[in-house]
Amino acid sequence: MGDTEEPAGFSFEQRAGFEARQIDQDRTLEAMHRLEKALSDAAPGREASWRASVLGALAVLGTAAAEEVTNAERPDSLLSDLARTQPRLRNRARALRLHYHKLCETIDSLRREIGEDPAAGADFADVRQRLGWVLTALRHQRARESDILYEAYFDAFKLDLGEEHAAE
Repeated sequence: MGDTEEPAGFSFEQRAGFEARQIDQDRTLEAMHRLEKALSDAAPGREASWRASVLGALAVLGTAAAEEVTNAERPDSLLSDLARTQPRLRNRARALRLHYHKLCETIDSLRREIGEDPAAGADFADVRQRLGWVLTALRHQRARESDILYEAYFDAFKLDLGEEHAAE
């Protein structure tokens, strides 16, 4: 990506990076949907099962987000490629990684807090709102990552990622 010559398309490694990223994002999106469903279930009168469902979905989301963080930090990840080959975007890539870590910490913290004392009544509206913020932050993170990756690869290849995938 950093060469002065414009390649005809993405390398095998870059295509593999896009596919790995898509798998990560699909897994995280599925976990987000699972949490949304758990949060939308009725809570009053069924507090224990509601809490268990939310905690289970939150655990799945935490695992998916942690895997996404791990994969984003790999030397062969798209963010690593971008940071290595697009110096002007390096700080934005670093910020994305830091935000991923912060989101994982927030998910873990909320999981501990919600699971801490099942006997103490939960403010369901508060839990829903706080986890809603986490879901919104994850969507924002995904959009920011997509923007920076598309910007970097379009600048490098003058090729839209969708066009590249359609040509395969």
